[in-house]
Amino acid sequence: MSKRISITDIQLGEPLAWDVYDSADNLLLRKGFVIQNELQIEALVRRGLYVAADFSLRSNHTPMVEAPSALRLINDANRRLARLLYNVHNETDLETKIADIVAMITRAVDVNENVALATILLNRSAGIYSVRHCIDSAIVCLLIIREMAIPKQEVANILAAAVTMNVGMLRHQEQLQSRASHLTEEDRTIIRNHPQIGMRLLKQAGVKNETWLRHVLMHHECEDGNGYPFGILGADIPVGTKIISIADRYCAKISPRAYRKALFPNAALRKVLLEEKQTIDQSLATPVMRALGIYPPGTFVKLINGETGIVTRKGQSTTTPIVHSLIGPRNAALAFPIQRDTSLPLYAVRDLVCESKAAINISMQQLWGEEASL
Repeated sequence: MSKRISITDIQLGEPLAWDVYDSADNLLLRKGFVIQNELQIEALVRRGLYVAADFSLRSNHTPMVEAPSALRLINDANRRLARLLYNVHNETDLETKIADIVAMITRAVDVNENVALATILLNRSAGIYSVRHCIDSAIVCLLIIREMAIPKQEVANILAAAVTMNVGMLRHQEQLQSRASHLTEEDRTIIRNHPQIGMRLLKQAGVKNETWLRHVLMHHECEDGNGYPFGILGADIPVGTKIISIADRYCAKISPRAYRKALFPNAALRKVLLEEKQTIDQSLATPVMRALGIYPPGTFVKLINGETGIVTRKGQSTTTPIVHSLIGPRNAALAFPIQRDTSLPLYAVRDLVCESKAAINISMQQLWGEEASL
């Protein structure tokens, strides 16, 4: 079997970890070869880059196998969820259908969690915001959960609740997303009532799972008792509900609205974990930090050496991600992305950059390869 790789899998000055073939199955480079300059990589890209799943068994007749795509799975989950939620009054066996969507999201994170997390920042044009926000929140929930010891069945309940938490105000949420004016009293009433309405709609669609329904009902309750709809204290709020609440808030803060700009991921994390710390369970701060990092994949950053790039995966710590530089120190586009380890002083993150100001036009597939193909 063969797998297509991207140019971001190759590092200058580092020995290749595998034999590299072109699209016609011709051997280009042996494992251990060191690529010394950018022109060599450019020549390789023109011919196509493939590696064998087990090169010792490779033959000229081995068929190419398409790699699974985390991006494609998430986009499919988004489309299916939109059809379900906007048609919830007419749905039957909703539990099974939502379970299938949860399985797609989980599969996407299993394929490549960096791609899955990056879709929150880089895939905003895919689908309706109100639905996409639920998918984004489920991805964040799953990554937080994987830093904790949560039983498998409870994981399924948390993710099912995350993707259905706003069904009680879906259309209104979409209107608010594009409205520049302040909330009216009617808006506030709809927002405060949506957990109860959502639970009722889910029950009418056949959802009998009480844990799932409780998460939906309570996902806006706060540790200090100042949440809604009941104003209960943290001791009475399930841990799964608390995880959904944090993911919901974080994803909302990093999404742009008509009436405000999106917060940078590090600012959103600081606001949730520090400025609003009285409203969340502080025991969740560490798993949240480990799951997301200060600069999650998809973040646009400026490096100390003047280059601008995109975070593509976690690094040695929450503050030192791996970045692929796309623009050089003199603001000229690089011929192809160059991997930088920001734990090294020369490539440390200097600042975050707005996507619009970065002026970078690149597909996710160019950065992550086939696991981010459409």
